[in-house]
Amino acid sequence: MQRFHSYCISGSGEERAEGDTEARFPYWSFTKTVIAICALKLSENGSLDLDSLIGGQVYTLRQLLNHTAGLPDYGALKDYHDAVAAGEEPWSREKLLSAALARGMLFAPGEGWSYSNIGYMLARENIEAASGLSFANLVEAFISTPLGLTSIAPVTTREEFAQLRCEAAGKYHPGWVYHGCLAGNVRDAARLLHGLFSGKLLSAPSLAEMQVTIPLGGALEGRPWTECGYALGLMSGAMGTAGRSAGHSGGGPSCVNAVYHFPDLREPVTGACFTDGHHEGVAETELGRRVQNFG
Repeated sequence: MQRFHSYCISGSGEERAEGDTEARFPYWSFTKTVIAICALKLSENGSLDLDSLIGGQVYTLRQLLNHTAGLPDYGALKDYHDAVAAGEEPWSREKLLSAALARGMLFAPGEGWSYSNIGYMLARENIEAASGLSFANLVEAFISTPLGLTSIAPVTTREEFAQLRCEAAGKYHPGWVYHGCLAGNVRDAARLLHGLFSGKLLSAPSLAEMQVTIPLGGALEGRPWTECGYALGLMSGAMGTAGRSAGHSGGGPSCVNAVYHFPDLREPVTGACFTDGHHEGVAETELGRRVQNFG
């Protein structure tokens, strides 16, 4: 029987938990939301400009954050998946980029949309260079300390990953997630996104900027989405009767998650749901059910 671990927070502050709220899980691509928050914080304090070209490249940080830079993704590489499945050590940055960029850019920056983990690796590198701080230090300063979150930190070694609640623990090297892989408990995932949409992390103009969405289409097979789009580090659209939703899903070897804010319910609810398996739609569907039953 599949087990779910969830944490939901209403707009009035009521919190409801199911499953194990203390165990730490890999956040996978929910890390992208955190990278985007850090970028917007650095933009607020003048440390970087989202719309300046990066290091002589043809794309901007904003285009990296909303997947319009035209960069391909390593998820399409068979050799990448074979190496992960074989338990190999992660490739060097140079080998990864050489393999992924072998056929060049997918389109000119700003003239299309394509999900790219490579884009988020470059975005993380950019915010670290602009701030002079590591991603771990940025997360601590901009998110964990202001919100009082204690479980969240990047995992970078097999030994660190082995401590997580995930069947792949002990076998998988988190270095295969090239933009970085945060880990933490389900409670802190929900509180992080709740803090974002409660205005505790970004100014009102920055939060509005983060939510500017590129519409991408309608329903997705096997998933609860009825409208799909992408903002800055946010999957943004609607999940059927749960209404509008913004947050991020994540998945990797043996476990998946969904962390979303739902503003259209009788009372807005932010929630996180973690479970085993390989299909993010399972976590998304369960979270949608739980937030609608919150009241």
